[in-house]
Amino acid sequence: MPTVAAKSDLEQARTPPAVIAAIVGVSVVASIFIFWLVYIHPPVDAAGASFNFLPGLNAALNAASAFALFAGYRFIRARLVQQHRNAMFAAFVFSSAFLVSYLATYFLHGETHLPIAHTGLLWYTYAIVLFATHIPLAIVALPLILITFFLSLTGRFPAHRRLARWTYPIWLYVSVSGVFVYFIQAVVRR
Repeated sequence: MPTVAAKSDLEQARTPPAVIAAIVGVSVVASIFIFWLVYIHPPVDAAGASFNFLPGLNAALNAASAFALFAGYRFIRARLVQQHRNAMFAAFVFSSAFLVSYLATYFLHGETHLPIAHTGLLWYTYAIVLFATHIPLAIVALPLILITFFLSLTGRFPAHRRLARWTYPIWLYVSVSGVFVYFIQAVVRR
């Protein structure tokens, strides 16, 4: 029979299902909202103001997130826990700022339509990266990131480590592929 202290530790180690359900629920609602904003909502008239810098800012924030993620990975491999936490918090801030900027981009400008034929290597590469990998993995990444952070912030480190093994590569891929998508769009628009 476990002691009271051991039982308390066991309860602390278990992740409350209600918290996970809430995080997943918020992530689903956020994903539906983003889909609506990008593909259904008409762009807002910005009174002639130009916000053409936003896609470049989005790419810079994604690149900064990727750099911070890689640094965080290197730090934890070297057992530099505080530096790891700082780098992962920076990645979270960069990704959060990206999300705000991304929402502003689509709120003001709407969906991106590339001026290229939907044929050829460039189009197929772009379409596969964006539609087959980047978007689905971004949808999966949101709850994974939030749950991984929750586990860390609540001291559930064994569960945090197990989930981070999935979260890290997905989050890194989404950040890097976001930069790739931006560069394809930038090259095609020239």
